[in-house]
Amino acid sequence: MIFRQLLDKRSSTFSYILGSTSGNAIIIDPVHENVLIYETLLRQLELNLKFSMETHIHADHISGSGQLKELLGCETISGHSGAKCSTITMVDQEELEIDDIKLRAIYSPGHTADSYCFLLESVEPYLLFSGDTLLIRGNGRTDFQNGNPETLYDSITQKLFLLPESTKVFPGHDYNGFTMSTIKEEKLYNPRFNSNKEHFINVMNSLDLPSPAMMDVVIPLNKNCGMEK
Repeated sequence: MIFRQLLDKRSSTFSYILGSTSGNAIIIDPVHENVLIYETLLRQLELNLKFSMETHIHADHISGSGQLKELLGCETISGHSGAKCSTITMVDQEELEIDDIKLRAIYSPGHTADSYCFLLESVEPYLLFSGDTLLIRGNGRTDFQNGNPETLYDSITQKLFLLPESTKVFPGHDYNGFTMSTIKEEKLYNPRFNSNKEHFINVMNSLDLPSPAMMDVVIPLNKNCGMEK
């Protein structure tokens, strides 16, 4: 399997390309401004993009899924409650297989109501693409897009933290120079989870973070896979 992690520096967003041994590929959370970079890399790696997947409707960058669909003819995928423009929607625990790649969808609301993680189960150890649900030594905010701290706590502790501890965690963002973690590390060292649910809820409700720039423009675009209607 071919695996690439790509960083959009402006939004600190990670995108991921998974390539099968037969030359087919999946991209997770592409950024609109980097579509030509993805296209060039796919061509250099001799990969045919079959699917562009979104972990949720993003508020801090414009999705590249719609443009990739137009340029390369790929299918677009989101969770069942995500972008209505997607040609394929997945439900909790549904599997997507492409050659030797097998991804399982894990519904993980809390950051947003439509958040999903994707678990790559066809390698050992497993790889978890956690979107904005679980970050390295942190987690996604819960103050817009029907976010809910109690729901997020349950998604992480009752779903993600039950995965094998060796599972590698690849988040949707990082702001501190990290690129990956493991479930074991996050259970041990993520400061948001060193107490109980009530403490977590209080922490999240007291963050008072500024809204992402251009959120009111970005979210409507991403409901249409990053494209103007």
